[in-house]
Amino acid sequence: MSLDTSKWSGEGTFTQLLVDHLQRVDGVALVRVEDAPASRSEADYNFISNEVYVAFATVRRRERVLRFGFLPGSKTSVDKAMTIAALEAALAGIPDIGAPDYSDEAMMQFLRAERIVPPYQTRGYKLVELVRVYEVGAVPRA
Repeated sequence: MSLDTSKWSGEGTFTQLLVDHLQRVDGVALVRVEDAPASRSEADYNFISNEVYVAFATVRRRERVLRFGFLPGSKTSVDKAMTIAALEAALAGIPDIGAPDYSDEAMMQFLRAERIVPPYQTRGYKLVELVRVYEVGAVPRA
């Protein structure tokens, strides 16, 4: 399993928790985390947006085929070990992660919000964290 966090600032506790669990999922070969340009900060709230890209491991299998209808042969086919739907099911079974707030065949989206009250301050702020998980190399929707 390979992890690339070179384009991530490290902000987002839920993102870190998600990345830690993705490293333990069988079938995930690569995880890349990036900051999304939608992140912003105001006086009374912080909005953190991160994007996580996953690549799944591949499984090679040999199939017997007939060429020209009578010549025996074999061909190698490559299948993904996991899909976004299978990853969603695996993450939904983890109590700290849970099911995504939105998902389709190409993406999962998690939205977490919490109220932060720093010590020695009377007024806190709201922290909103949006994490989107995409598959690397997936065909974009039209």
